[in-house]
Amino acid sequence: MAQEITLSSATRTNLLSLQNTTGLIGRTQERLATGLKVNSAIDDALAFFKARNLNARASDLSAVKDGIMGGISVLKAAVQGLESIESVLKQMKALAQSAISAPESTTRAKLASQFNELRSQVDNLAEDSSFSGVNLLKNGSAAFVAGADQMTVKFNERVEPVGVNQLVVSGLTTADFSSIMASSAQATGGGTNVWGVTGTAAITAITGAIRAIDSALVTVRQSAQQFGTQSSMLQIRADFTVNIINTLKGGAAELVNADLNEESANLLSLQTRQQLGTISLGIAQQSEQSILRLF
Repeated sequence: MAQEITLSSATRTNLLSLQNTTGLIGRTQERLATGLKVNSAIDDALAFFKARNLNARASDLSAVKDGIMGGISVLKAAVQGLESIESVLKQMKALAQSAISAPESTTRAKLASQFNELRSQVDNLAEDSSFSGVNLLKNGSAAFVAGADQMTVKFNERVEPVGVNQLVVSGLTTADFSSIMASSAQATGGGTNVWGVTGTAAITAITGAIRAIDSALVTVRQSAQQFGTQSSMLQIRADFTVNIINTLKGGAAELVNADLNEESANLLSLQTRQQLGTISLGIAQQSEQSILRLF
């Protein structure tokens, strides 16, 4: 049976001190390597789980922020489409005004042709003003019977009752878009170029077209203003969400991040303590050896 080795009190004390110092050095080196003073729940369960919850909420809000930024892009696409449509409508109005002052029916007929060509661009611009499959100006239906798309933007990560803490953006209604498209309905009628006929019928048709364009311009400007206001509000919410995310991440970091300057100083101190402990252990062993010399 192996005999148990008996250590003196001084030697045992020095060994325990060296073991503790070695453990502290290992912990400090881990903190310096990871940059964290709390690497697991074993280090500090309260701080670890609190930081994890903060980071989890920050991650959820990042997804919310992406949704808000996507909503802003949808609104920007709609506003850009409306601005382009407004420019086209202004050109159409200029052509109609030129047609009124044109004495020749052939000239008015040519202007009507240009007018209708621009009119087709209004529809094309509305159809192309989409972002990520969402179009607030026009849906994909050729007959346009269901209005434009609708968009819902959430402002937080919680599951709340419908309509709470979110923005619902409604696109142009069928009536709105019909008002815009009616701006060119007077250029041709029943397959006949109305502007090219003689007499007062042409002037009446052109005047009607100008009134329709003026009505369409009002609709376009009001819609652009509404979308612009909603875009500004979403930008405010996006900035707020970014700030909240940074606050959450900063709070989590304060709970678990290590002070690298402090840990570096601790490591130097512990290494010095380890060296002194080794020297002290050597002195204790030398004292025991001096007793052996007596025999």
